[in-house]
Amino acid sequence: MSKEKFDRGTALTIFKNDRVEDLSALVISLVIAFLVYVYIK
Repeated sequence: MSKEKFDRGTALTIFKNDRVEDLSALVISLVIAFLVYVYIK
């Protein structure tokens, strides 16, 4: 079977693989959370 087990949804991405995309999303969310923490404090 050449068909993938799941649908990726969209091909609109600037990254070459999912791991880099996930890690960059994690870093961006941590930066946003830190800035919110500093702003509220």
